[in-house]
Amino acid sequence: MLRFNSVDFDRLTTETLVIPVCEDKNIHTIQALSSAVKQAKSLKEFNGKKDEITILYNLPGIKVGRVIFSGIGKFEQIDSDTLRSFAGKIVKECIKKNLLEILIVPPNAEKIGEMETQKILESIMEGACLGNHIFDKYKTEKKDSPLERIEVLVTPETGKKYSGLPGRVETICSGTILAREWISTPSNDKRPENFTKSIETEAKKTNLTIKIMDENELKQEKFGAILAVAAGSNSSPRLIVLQHKNENADKTVVLVGKGITFDSGGINLKPSDSLADMKMDMSGAAAVAATLITTAKLKLLKSKTNLIGVIPVVENMPSGNASRPGDIIKTYNGKTVEIGNTDAEGRLILIDAISYSLKQFKPDILIDMATLTGACVIGLGEKIAGIFSSDDKLAESIIKSGEKTHERCWRLPLPEDYKELLKSEFADIHNMSSSRWGGAITAALFLSEFVEQTKWAHIDIAGPAYTKKETAYSTAGGTGFGVRLFCDLLENI
Repeated sequence: MLRFNSVDFDRLTTETLVIPVCEDKNIHTIQALSSAVKQAKSLKEFNGKKDEITILYNLPGIKVGRVIFSGIGKFEQIDSDTLRSFAGKIVKECIKKNLLEILIVPPNAEKIGEMETQKILESIMEGACLGNHIFDKYKTEKKDSPLERIEVLVTPETGKKYSGLPGRVETICSGTILAREWISTPSNDKRPENFTKSIETEAKKTNLTIKIMDENELKQEKFGAILAVAAGSNSSPRLIVLQHKNENADKTVVLVGKGITFDSGGINLKPSDSLADMKMDMSGAAAVAATLITTAKLKLLKSKTNLIGVIPVVENMPSGNASRPGDIIKTYNGKTVEIGNTDAEGRLILIDAISYSLKQFKPDILIDMATLTGACVIGLGEKIAGIFSSDDKLAESIIKSGEKTHERCWRLPLPEDYKELLKSEFADIHNMSSSRWGGAITAALFLSEFVEQTKWAHIDIAGPAYTKKETAYSTAGGTGFGVRLFCDLLENI
């Protein structure tokens, strides 16, 4: 679907040619393209401003019937996400027009300035591939169809130098789309047993080692926190372990993903407005599973790294069997927790998964990803994840990967004195803070009490995991946030 086209410009044969246009600078070196851009800009309605689109037909010097010009704004504001968004939007536009294929002409790297060729190509292909996703499995009438072919025009030399890039980008974006599909699937089709089966089916297509612990085994192994959260549901919990093993590995990285397939809040039932989108409370699990599957397909890991995904999968429901506020539970590592609020359930399943990971795999690095707190959304909005870490270097690496992929993360503190807010009169720790303020921080501090001395980071994706409106390169629903970030991070830590 995604590939390079290195045919000479004067021999092009394609249904639709797409040309990005800068508002205040020429970013192309091919004379025919520059002339075509000049002609497009002669129209009153098109100046190359961001999101402007115009179409011209049968242009002289270009042997293509239809040429779409898409504005990308002022030169000084162009970055990788500008190009990613341009490509995503143009693909969506072409889908609406029922087109089958497009050929995108990237800006010339020398004209762009500091942005290198690989970054330009990668950004455009990512945006195009992600923008080509349509989630319509529950629609009776399928109005739109994805493009069958997306090509990017390159010179033969560039095509040869970066020959593996289209396949790599498509595989990573396919992992992101897999996570999106899981997240957007409604909870009645995604109970713990269904979600687990779906992950298992996809993982079996790779060389991952798969282990699934059911409710009986979780009881035998005393996963008290996971079982407490699952107690109110008719669906039994699972713990999924995916392993990407490398012989002679000298480093182990564990990713833990929160997998609440529906979060009612339990006995502390959420208000109606907060319930509708709670199918997305397993976004961390989706990102971790999709990352393991993607890295296995691409063999992205360094040869001496073991990668393990640990995914607790639970449904949080109210019933006569549900955990109650005031209950005290014994967790996997032996610590007791007083439950102050049954809607603070994500941190409970995470601590059992974290404790299990530390005992079984003794990781050098452990990162958990979770839609954990509304407080993080209040603090950082819907497009930026919060990151908490005990290790400066690890935090910086995550932030850097987030900048590259535009899955942005902002580091928040772990102040020691805030731990006082989690004290319990009756148990080792309370799952809720005694203060209404700083909820994202105290949730992270709660997790940190179970991490021991391992290099650890917690990424709260409550904001960017899900969008109610279509964006430049995402449909409404799950965004797949974290897959591209993790894939980049794992190559660099």
